[in-house]
Amino acid sequence: MGTLTLTQAEMLLGGLLLLALIALAWLLARSFGSERRLQGELSEVLAEQLEQRLGAQHREILRDLHEGLARQTDRIGDHARADRELLQRGLTAASMQLSRGMQALTQSVDGRLDTLSGQVSQRLDEGFRKTNETFASVMARLATIDEAQKKIDGLTTNVVSLQALLGDKRARGAFGEVQLEALVQNILPPDAFAFQAALPNGSRVDCLLSLPAPTGDVAVDAKFPLENYQRMFDADAGGLERRAAQTAFRADVRRHIDAIADKYILPGVTSDGAVMFLPAEAVFAEIHAYHPELVAHAQQRRVWIVSPTTLMAVLNTARAVLKDVETRKQIHVIQDALGKLAKDFHRFDERMAALARHIEQASRDVQDVQTSSRKISAHFQKIESVQLEDGETGEARGGRQT
Repeated sequence: MGTLTLTQAEMLLGGLLLLALIALAWLLARSFGSERRLQGELSEVLAEQLEQRLGAQHREILRDLHEGLARQTDRIGDHARADRELLQRGLTAASMQLSRGMQALTQSVDGRLDTLSGQVSQRLDEGFRKTNETFASVMARLATIDEAQKKIDGLTTNVVSLQALLGDKRARGAFGEVQLEALVQNILPPDAFAFQAALPNGSRVDCLLSLPAPTGDVAVDAKFPLENYQRMFDADAGGLERRAAQTAFRADVRRHIDAIADKYILPGVTSDGAVMFLPAEAVFAEIHAYHPELVAHAQQRRVWIVSPTTLMAVLNTARAVLKDVETRKQIHVIQDALGKLAKDFHRFDERMAALARHIEQASRDVQDVQTSSRKISAHFQKIESVQLEDGETGEARGGRQT
């Protein structure tokens, strides 16, 4: 630092000397106009010398500055190496402590997981067993459906043209009876109906439904008034022919209603009403939409007109009634089953409570592990920021001195 101050003083003296010379030259130039050229040349020489001196002094200052920076860099490197060694020793100690803690934690968690695994395996075995039973039941039902589908496919391949079948009156009657039998057999149990049942008055009804009291036996007869219905919509027929066909159609339906009421409603034997089954939705819709007098006459005679769709609703209602009656008969069986179910549910509740206690204990263990993890993380943060405690630092220094 003394050398640097002396150099600056020399520079300052040189600068003042140059300024004095320049001032003298300027005064001489003003006093002697003839010596202006000499003054200019002298100024250039002095400026060049001043520039050279200043450059030399600047280079010397930069060299001193570089040497000081190099010495400072060496000192900083020494401190950094010492800090890295201290940090490395701290990380090694913390790593060993963390390894021991993780080993103990792993052993505890493995024990809890083994316990939970055994309980979960037991629950899964029970669930798989119930699933297999359900799957077997579904497969049996699918086999039944597949067999029914094969029968339907075989029937479809042997069906003749519907138009040719309905052209004959007897064929129409047989078609209505077959459709009626199919609907009844698909919905009601076998002991709830009888086909071509004989009545005390000597007549036979297409189907006799056996329903519980107070309804009793309900007669269902199939009718298919198709000829006059088709004439009503014949495009080649005139207006008079269509009106005549409409009148004949109403007469056919009224005659069927009266025949069913007279033959199949027997006091003390059957219910007080009977059912007329129309196997065509179009005929049923025509009667209810454009012939309300026929509907009123049927209600008066206690005859209920149904189509395939509405008959399905009636049969489903009858099946619900039969099921309710059977349920009431088997109420003691249901009570026994409910009692067994209550016992099973009680055992399930006890096992669930035990499982809940195990889960609660596992939750407490997890919280303890989280607490240890937070402490270890805090210790790591202190090490990373080189914030070791003074006592630990003093012990480390004392050990090195020893």
